[in-house]
Amino acid sequence: MSKTPITVAYGDGIGPEIMKSVLKIMDKADAQIDPEFIDIGKDAYLEGWSTGIPDKAWESLLRTKVFLKAPITTPQGGGYKSLNVTIRTSLGLYANIRPTISYSPFVKTNHPDMDLVVVRENEEDLYTGIEHQQTPEVVQSLKLITRPGSERIVRHAFEYAKKNGRKKVTCITKDNIMKLSDGLFHKVFNEVAEEYPEMETDHWIVDIGLARIADSPETFDVIVMPNLYGDIASDIASQISGSVGLGGSANIGDEGAMFEAIHGSAPDIAGKGIANPSGLLHGAIQMLIHIGQPETASKIHNAWFKTLEDGIYTGDIAKGGPAVGSDEFTDAVIERLGQKPETMTPMNYEKAADKEEKQETIPVAAYDRADTSIKRELDGVDVFVFNNELDTDALGKKMEKAAGEDFELAVITNRGANAYPKGYTEIFTTDHWRCRFLPAENGKVSNKQITKLLKRITEEDIDWIKLENLYSFNGEKGYSEARK
Repeated sequence: MSKTPITVAYGDGIGPEIMKSVLKIMDKADAQIDPEFIDIGKDAYLEGWSTGIPDKAWESLLRTKVFLKAPITTPQGGGYKSLNVTIRTSLGLYANIRPTISYSPFVKTNHPDMDLVVVRENEEDLYTGIEHQQTPEVVQSLKLITRPGSERIVRHAFEYAKKNGRKKVTCITKDNIMKLSDGLFHKVFNEVAEEYPEMETDHWIVDIGLARIADSPETFDVIVMPNLYGDIASDIASQISGSVGLGGSANIGDEGAMFEAIHGSAPDIAGKGIANPSGLLHGAIQMLIHIGQPETASKIHNAWFKTLEDGIYTGDIAKGGPAVGSDEFTDAVIERLGQKPETMTPMNYEKAADKEEKQETIPVAAYDRADTSIKRELDGVDVFVFNNELDTDALGKKMEKAAGEDFELAVITNRGANAYPKGYTEIFTTDHWRCRFLPAENGKVSNKQITKLLKRITEEDIDWIKLENLYSFNGEKGYSEARK
């Protein structure tokens, strides 16, 4: 078998330690890989690469299209971009697959029967990182959910369930509040589910859904959800299985893939020789399956099982009992290569039938962008303004004057709550106001009229920040109602 080129990053924090362990185990298991190493992360940030990824690193990633990455710290605050998000979006790694099972009784857990997989959308939602500070007191973060992106990840979840003998797919959203964005995700889930009548389906609102994962994980099988919820849910699932340090993660696209642990860089224990390499090892196992080496993946996974059965634990899963360091745990896994567990069910990964199946290519029936049956109509406009001087009534009167003959001021809200007219004095206000303008009676709205409206608002010495046009699609409102 020819060796498969892969790109490897040692990361920072505990990253170099656990990557060293994982590479050593794969080498002793005779994994047919040809690693090439890149430097990304902390040093690259300091050198001025805002993404933490130099050009030379990109050359390797685009060539191999298979990336094994140790944890890397993304600086908090400031202008730094998330390295993970950049890689996922740049390489089109839209599906984040995070399996979690119980290793009871060898790893202490209150949930000995859990065996679930979180399929997390990987490119959209709040993780687009589009944020703006609009006033001294208010920032916004844009939550972007698209129909094609939702369809792709939902269909991926159903295909994963079908190929892996799973029986149920659960959708988790917050569409009782975010009726348009999360509502679209849930709607697409229901549409795609009709293509898989053999699969049981259900839906949970995110707050109770995540509570049920924490309390009754054995009731779930495959769970699909938008980016942020999936990130939180997979950490919860991994932690209650025994340790977040056990969880591996596969980021899959139509062309490339990235494999990692779900945990972070843990700088507080870096260099102490106590880090658990298991999470990254499970990511590497997923990588070996992806590149067509399931036999090696099975050998490593079974050796890891046998290590647990023999009572050899790192500190995070020993729970105060006898523990070994990173190197000792690594050597223990290597000593058991070729052995199978006696209590736990041995892993026996099968080779994908072809390249397309291996890469999990999922077709998306995106709508025809030239479809003239989708009628978009402009209903009005929300104008957001900065105001920390005028009282609410004074602001309202100025806006009513600016409305002119073409518009009427429907409502002014502050943080979503009605402020004018008939606002309650009890509501807490800040310096950020939304002013909704609808067409005057029997009138229609055009962008030309909106431009004139903005001019009149400026003449009233009102500092407008941004606007959002209000559209209907085939008569259905594509915007949230202003609360009154």
